[in-house]
Amino acid sequence: MSFWFPRLTAPLFALTLAFASLAQPATNTSGADARAGEAVIEKALTGIVKLKTSASRNARSNATLGREREGNGILLSPRLVLTIGYLVIEADEVEITDHKDRKLPGKVIAFDHETGFGLVRLFAPAQGEPFSLNESGAVKEKDAVLAAGARGNVSPAFVVSRREFSAGWEYLLDQAIFTSPPIQDWGGAALIASSGKLVGVGSLLVRDAEGNGRGVPGNMFVPVELLRPIIDDLTSDGRRKGAQRPWLGVTTFEDEDGVNVGRVAEGGPADLAGLERGDIITMVADTPVKTMANFYRAVWSRGEAGVSVPVTLLRGKKELSATLKSVERATLFAKATTY
Repeated sequence: MSFWFPRLTAPLFALTLAFASLAQPATNTSGADARAGEAVIEKALTGIVKLKTSASRNARSNATLGREREGNGILLSPRLVLTIGYLVIEADEVEITDHKDRKLPGKVIAFDHETGFGLVRLFAPAQGEPFSLNESGAVKEKDAVLAAGARGNVSPAFVVSRREFSAGWEYLLDQAIFTSPPIQDWGGAALIASSGKLVGVGSLLVRDAEGNGRGVPGNMFVPVELLRPIIDDLTSDGRRKGAQRPWLGVTTFEDEDGVNVGRVAEGGPADLAGLERGDIITMVADTPVKTMANFYRAVWSRGEAGVSVPVTLLRGKKELSATLKSVERATLFAKATTY
């Protein structure tokens, strides 16, 4: 399945007609229906804000993300903004600009590594319509959606795939949402259903949204259904309750050889255990691993943060063993003064 639509620069009315035609291709969209749809979407778009952050000077994430970061946020209430976590991790300063062009300061109140979500609390209420979260599993392949960032960066799209997604920073989603065509300012962008409800938060630009090797570009969105069970924990405590996953401080990639070490976090468990760039991880305890998803599940199955993780690896032609003393990821990151 391949879909491609040029980036739209038409007025919102025409944009809504396009979105309506995607959502209901077998029906004719009347003027009244289009105007009603326009009102729903126009109202929803007021809840998307521009987000700027500045990370702590000693933040570990500066090496990969830079200290100054920009993207989008999504109002869940006048004082609560949902975004993608890499924009706010270790952030010392936060500023949002609402749809009335009002600049408002805020503070990071939560970052959840497991989902990738971040939350910002504003010191003054933003103007705009807060989003409602869609029901779990409400968006599926072939559904028409609207991908939207702040400042009119809006494009109709299709869900082209819902599948597992693994990334080298010890991150795994069981059912990520992949859309096409891509929106350019994707970080923290809103994925909106035809009902006007929020279904996903923008994370990445991907080269193969369909996942079949055809090279159709698109975006990966984190489904907001993952937020529902933990939002009360995040807003009250800044983290999910219960056991935290073990973190090894290793960035990996996979190829035909298996799980390759790309880099290790200085002072992290992998670094302290002697892992090096170029090592290939072949086993966790007695479990063979060939993919990042295999690797992560084998590590996480051993218990919560603090558990020891024995691994077997290849360094050139030499087989080595190492034991990594895992930690909770947050313990190695700079504490923002606004937390």
